[in-house]
Parts: sequence; C-alpha cells; structure tokens
Amino acid sequence: MFKRLLTPGPTQVRPEILKELATPQIHHRAPEFSELYGAIQPKLQQLLYTENPVLLFTSSSTGAMEAAVTNLVAKRCLNLVNGAFSKRWHEITVGNGVPCDAYELPWNVAVKPEMVDEQLAAGAYDAVTLVFNETSTGMMNPLREIAEVVAGYPDVFLLVDAVSGMAGAKIETDAWKLDFVLAGVQKAFALPAGLAVAAVSERALARANDVPPRSYYFSLPKMHKSHLKNQTPSTPAIPHMYALDAQLDDMLAEGLEARFARHAKMAGIVQAWSKRHFDIYPENGYWSQTLTCIENTRGIDVAALIKTLADDYNVRISNGYGDIKGKTFRIAHMGDTQVDEIEGLLKVIETVLEL
Repeated sequence: MFKRLLTPGPTQVRPEILKELATPQIHHRAPEFSELYGAIQPKLQQLLYTENPVLLFTSSSTGAMEAAVTNLVAKRCLNLVNGAFSKRWHEITVGNGVPCDAYELPWNVAVKPEMVDEQLAAGAYDAVTLVFNETSTGMMNPLREIAEVVAGYPDVFLLVDAVSGMAGAKIETDAWKLDFVLAGVQKAFALPAGLAVAAVSERALARANDVPPRSYYFSLPKMHKSHLKNQTPSTPAIPHMYALDAQLDDMLAEGLEARFARHAKMAGIVQAWSKRHFDIYPENGYWSQTLTCIENTRGIDVAALIKTLADDYNVRISNGYGDIKGKTFRIAHMGDTQVDEIEGLLKVIETVLEL
C-alpha cells in the first residue's frame, strides 16, 4: 500500500497530476513540444517573480547545482555551508575543479548577512552559493538580506539552491537580484521527481558565454540557445513537463499569496507543536516555512516512530539527515498538503508516543 508522504521530498502527488504523466507521447522536435515549453515558461516566471529565462533540467537538483558552478564561476567561488546540501554544493564545486572555499558553520546556525559581507570584503570571489532552505535541518537562511549584501559587490554572482523552498515560500528573483535560483519539482511543487528548474539572470548568461566550458550536458549557453526556440538541447522528460504545466495552472488558480500563506500556517502549527513536546533544531528566527526539523529532546526511538506511522497509519515522515539522524526527525508541510492533514498527523504522533 502506498504511504501518504509528509516527507521533505519526494512529496505527495495528487492523482490528477499523476494522470498527466500518461499524456500520449509527442516528439521533442515537433511544434507540439515547443507549444508545451512555451506555455510553461510564463507560469514559472510568475512563480519566481522574474522576467528572466527559467531553464528546465532533465535531472535532479544536483544537476542544476553543478550547472551553476561550472558555468558561472570565472575566478573563485564562496560556498556557504551550514547543512548537508550546502556541503554537497561545495563538494560539487570541488569535484568539478572549480576554485572555491567553504565557509562552514554549525548545522543549527543560520548564515547571516554580516558573515557574507566579511567573506566578500577581501575581493577573492566572483560567486557565492547559498542554500535558501536547508532540507537536512529545516533552516531557512535569510535570502533577501544576504542578497542585499551580495548586491553591494557588483562582480559577485549569487547562486541559490531553493530546492525545498521554491513554490512554498515567496522568492522575488528580480527584486532581490538573484543570478541563479534553482529547485527540483519533487518538493514544494508536489510533482514526481525528474525535473529541475532554474531562473538565470541576463548577466549570468553573459558570464556563462565567457567562462571556458566545463560541462556539455549542463552547458547554460547551449540550454539558453535552445530555450530561445522553446526547445531543449537534448531529449527532455516530456511527461514530467505535462505534469509541471498542469500543476502550475493549479498553483496560479490557488493564488501565489494564498499558497505561501497556507505554507506559513502549516509551519506555525507544526512548530508550535514541536516547541510544546520537543524542540526545534535550527536557531530561533530561522525556521523553515516548508519543513520542520524537530530536536529529539525526549530521546524517542525515531526509526520506530517512523515505522509505526508507516505500518499502522499509512503515513511517512523522515528521520534526521546525516549527522543528526536519530537526534532529530522531520515533518514536511509543503506542496499540496493541507492544514487538516498536518493537524491529523500531529494527533496521530501524540497517540503513538502517548504525549
């Protein structure tokens, strides 16, 4: 039996969206594909508050992360690290031979604007990577404030992993002067895994043309050249694009502000519950709007709780990630999840743990 997913990715996908995956196949060089691609583009631009191109990657978010650092670092990259996925971005940068340094913080400490300012002041960097919403810790770093700092360094580009934040929290790409902001669709988009999207600034596209090629599949100049024709350079995940198009229609019908408000309400419910019965892992003031990482102050058997919820109640939540597995557990409140579902889950956990 399928479990109701309240995990921080992949998230639950509605049956009507799953049906879109069964749309009869079309050829990716046919006019029908260009029409599909062209229909998706303005909807993604609305979601991301941008007039920039939003490129589609047939890959996980990791592919888009790799594209960012291989195409957009000409001199040296500063990787801001305070969780598992920001650490991964540093590993991706190193693994591709891109000059870089990691600025590392404890996983429960947010990246602050003044920290970024201090690192950039020496003039060593022309790009910064930041994870907006760290899935491993439930940390929401202050993107807008950090973006204001980076904007004070005109030659420095801000590259943002918004994987578990995009479509659940407002991201004003153009107003905040973000050069590259990416996400996979299997989280707050509430879509099957297999696509990533990234809004790319015009100046980033210009730099990508000047940086010596480090990648073929993830070449931004190649992708943008095809994008201008409502095409992709290689065969895309067409069924997933039908699902994305339909889901974007539903998001816009709900209303973006209403969608973000629903996420904020669910976050407030889970976080108030967590403070009553446990604690919250990230420092106060930087809690995620799309998932909560709960500190296991009661010393419960997290794996046993997850198994009981899955076996007896047909719902799945997540253990802590990496070094904080067992010390934390995570509840997602993102995508198409509704308030009553979150309230029901919390009551079930209270029953299981006899809280």
